[in-house]
Amino acid sequence: MLSQRKGKARPVCPKTGNPLKHQGKHRWLKWIFPIGGLLALLWFLLRVIPKPSRATYPCQRVAFPLASGFALWLAGAISSVAAFRKAKRCLAQSRYILCVILIAVSVGSVWFVQSMTAEKTVFADEPTANAPIGVARGIHPGRVVWVHDPDATDWAGPGDGHWWQSNHTDQAVVDEMMSRAIMALSGEKNDAAAWDRLFEHFNQTNGKEKSGYKKGEKIVVKVNYVGCIQVWSRRPVAGIDDYNLRNADYMNTSPQMIIALLRQLVNEAGVNEADITVGDTLCYFPNEFYNMCHEEFPNVRYLEYLGKFGRTAAKLSSVPFYWSTPDAAGKKQDYVPASYAEAAYLINLANLKSHNDQAGITLCAKNHYGSLVRKPARLSGYYDMHKDLPYNTPGMGCYRPLVDLMGHKHLGGKTLLYLIDGLYAGKHAKERAPRKWNSPPFNGDWSSSLFASQDPIAIDAVGFDFLWNEWDDGPHKSGTNDYLIEAALADKPPSGTFYDPDHKGNVNRLASLGVYEHWNNPADKQYSRNLGTGKGIELVKQTGTVKSTASFLVSSGGK
Repeated sequence: MLSQRKGKARPVCPKTGNPLKHQGKHRWLKWIFPIGGLLALLWFLLRVIPKPSRATYPCQRVAFPLASGFALWLAGAISSVAAFRKAKRCLAQSRYILCVILIAVSVGSVWFVQSMTAEKTVFADEPTANAPIGVARGIHPGRVVWVHDPDATDWAGPGDGHWWQSNHTDQAVVDEMMSRAIMALSGEKNDAAAWDRLFEHFNQTNGKEKSGYKKGEKIVVKVNYVGCIQVWSRRPVAGIDDYNLRNADYMNTSPQMIIALLRQLVNEAGVNEADITVGDTLCYFPNEFYNMCHEEFPNVRYLEYLGKFGRTAAKLSSVPFYWSTPDAAGKKQDYVPASYAEAAYLINLANLKSHNDQAGITLCAKNHYGSLVRKPARLSGYYDMHKDLPYNTPGMGCYRPLVDLMGHKHLGGKTLLYLIDGLYAGKHAKERAPRKWNSPPFNGDWSSSLFASQDPIAIDAVGFDFLWNEWDDGPHKSGTNDYLIEAALADKPPSGTFYDPDHKGNVNRLASLGVYEHWNNPADKQYSRNLGTGKGIELVKQTGTVKSTASFLVSSGGK
């Protein structure tokens, strides 16, 4: 509608009929984004190019999204205008086919920029600091031990052999890291006593008598060999018939970390080799890793998807696994691996990685995506675990299948110890090799870390904080930490889901699986138990090399 005033038509509000206020004085607003974006880009480049580590500074983390958005907008605008002008000339010259193509390019440039900038809107704000939820677990509730020793890693990068070779990863230092982690987690002063304490606490907490490890009890060590995954491949089995390692620099669980753990279990905890199973049900156990482990521990069972060349084949038990979502109705029934059902204990040995095409991060919980023996849903009719991950279902307060995996009695329910191998952290599945870290204390070196906990949520929460601080892509995806909140509040989750992976239908709702919390800041890395302000996470830091320290003590304050 229009109103007449001094011979000029003015727009009016269709609801009230009142003339709309003149908008000319606000025309300057349209320049806010271009000017702000240009300034942000200049600021980012001037600060980061001389010193790349500044990219992790808070001010640069704020400037980068605006700067990158401006750069995309400018590139799209220039491309669109150039294509449109050429299209006009082609039309005047009666070159109609080329004209149509150029118009499509012009429109496509605008669409591409809009889609890219829209993608940025689904990234999450930083979680609230020091606001713990859930019920902490462990001898020392909520304790997560972080051991950082740069002497463990010495690799120049791709082209300098491979990171897992003995001249690039120091087995003796990794052994020491594992020992430090186990003692700091339990609070004991030697390895044997530490394992006794861990087993006693686990058994007592799970309704058994307070006892340590008993001879003959079986233990499964679930590692992450996603770089060797085969059940997803459409290639014939003959393609990997030699079992030599493909993707040689991929971020798999390191053989040195596996050997360090096996030495602890056999030599300190008193477990017979034949009672230990280590591997990944969906992957082949490559020769390079197998030979290193098998040489020292020939009687350990090395689990993989086929069971060739002396390995143990993954098989299903009769123990069902149920998904707590209606979307699983009518799908093929999942079952727990036989080795898991037979075991008394499980150790979850994950990797420190982001997950840039599905989950945002992949730590201990996501490690269990390799615990179900089956081909992918698109090929086999099973429930699709990936559709409820953050890249497909962003946001908070959603059903998360990771909670079911964490809570099933034969998976999370049997887990004695949670470990994250952070020697060479990387980005799955976006990149083929690990990345050095810029944030302190790494300062351009490998992450060279090991994390340990008895609390499945606390350890992933700490891993999430480290990944969130280092990289601004996958870990920042909206919904990445939703599974941690759902699991911490599993008895009353924000999504309203009745999590019960052990039964068909809603029978026994899971209790809280642990405690979730975000640290106070990346510099101090302190949680509520470190600060004495709450009953959340306690980060115990074992940082620095053993060579530079006369002795190390358990640091209960995370100092």
